[in-house]
Amino acid sequence: MTASDHDPRVSTGIEGLDTVLDGGLSPDRLYLVEGMPGSGKTTLSLQFLLEGLRQGESTLYITLSETAEELRAVARSHGWSIDGLHLFELAEADGILGQDRQQTLLHPWEVELGETVKLITDEVERVRPKRVVFDSLSELRLLAQDPLRYRRQVLALKGFFVGRGTTVLLVDDLAGTEQGRDAHLHSLCHGVITLERVTLDFGAARRRLEVQKLRGVAFQGGFHDFTLRRGGIEVFPRLVAADHHTAFLGGPTPSGSAELDTLLGGGPLRGTSTLILGPAGSGKTTLALQYIHAACQRGERCLLYQFDERIGTLISRARAMGIDLQPCLDDGTLLLRQVDPAEISPGEFSVAIRREVEAGARMVVLDSLTGYLAAMPQEKQLVLQLHELLSFLNQQGVVTLLILPQAGMMAAMQGSVVNVSFIADAVVLLRFFEAQGRIRKAISVIKNRAGPHEDSIREFRVDARGVQIGPPLREFRGILTGTPEYVGTQSPLLEDRPAHGG
Repeated sequence: MTASDHDPRVSTGIEGLDTVLDGGLSPDRLYLVEGMPGSGKTTLSLQFLLEGLRQGESTLYITLSETAEELRAVARSHGWSIDGLHLFELAEADGILGQDRQQTLLHPWEVELGETVKLITDEVERVRPKRVVFDSLSELRLLAQDPLRYRRQVLALKGFFVGRGTTVLLVDDLAGTEQGRDAHLHSLCHGVITLERVTLDFGAARRRLEVQKLRGVAFQGGFHDFTLRRGGIEVFPRLVAADHHTAFLGGPTPSGSAELDTLLGGGPLRGTSTLILGPAGSGKTTLALQYIHAACQRGERCLLYQFDERIGTLISRARAMGIDLQPCLDDGTLLLRQVDPAEISPGEFSVAIRREVEAGARMVVLDSLTGYLAAMPQEKQLVLQLHELLSFLNQQGVVTLLILPQAGMMAAMQGSVVNVSFIADAVVLLRFFEAQGRIRKAISVIKNRAGPHEDSIREFRVDARGVQIGPPLREFRGILTGTPEYVGTQSPLLEDRPAHGG
């Protein structure tokens, strides 16, 4: 949603942040940008001013904590030039005021605060900027010494900017605790944006922001992940599935295997999610690749996010199983994305999927949810974000396949790291079983909200001919305990029957 013509907005220069702010900032207002050191406040401020320069506006950066050279170094690290940006730094105030002011009988801060603020206001009068960044209030607080004097000075600055058509960002450092927030300062400002930097036990630090207030304007609340990399800040607005509904035609998605399609009543319906559950080595990924390969052959665009296995290994293994993915990669119907869960935030991952779906992806596979879990600090957060992501994919008519390994191999299954079976529309269960002195595999569908499904247990086999599904295993027990056992001896199993086409 964007602002209407009668309510113009000031772009921050950060597309994702403008989305969170419902189009940008209201002009001629004061906004507070607060956060711990290293959270990205200076970069956000520079992007805000550089966007003003791009639009032909006069801009002013008032820096009381960093030198002009330090700011230029930050800009160079992002490939920016700040030529044309007006700078006022505290060192300039020292040069103008001189050192003799320290010899006065008054406290130095009583002279420094008033004279420094006077120099700042004079510079604003001279430049007449449309955008101003005041970095930072922490230095002003130190100059004021007294909290009451500091707050009066902030009020005076607010009054000074009223009616000048200037949009002002006040930058402030947080003390690291909730008690470090200045509630009075929050009440003075038209809006408050808080930046956070979270250090995890392993992997890159995560950054997120929250718009705590924005008077008279709708905005997207909650936390939004963002990254700080060369080129500036990129914000990933929190995914809200209800805002992205698209009309689509339903219908089953065939796999290319008649027996497999029979299990799911013709195949997963479009706009549904299917959980493929089983121990390591049971064929979960290969089963998903069967659906992907069939969809690519129909000309549908598919997307596979690989958390656990190297993509090169995946392609080679699929080829050995009779599924050649290379033609699909060459014609662009299949996109393989290697994901490092230690380096990506949940918000960034959701936005990446959204962009691919809006570009035409009709099938999305996540392999596996265990890797996805590694990108999340808490299990509750995982389930909530996964639920919203699946709701978005469902409303876009996308077929989603979720692969979830279970702990244990031959002993009773210990369950998965997180239970998401209630979120999925269908659940396909793979199991090992022992028969005639061999380790074999069984497949069954234990849930399908989209319609009827076969309730039998069938043998499942993957070899050079691809995925094969046998007839129902009628003399079978122990599937629900996690240690299924085949007790029949009369009917031949898959490898004992002659090969046939299809």
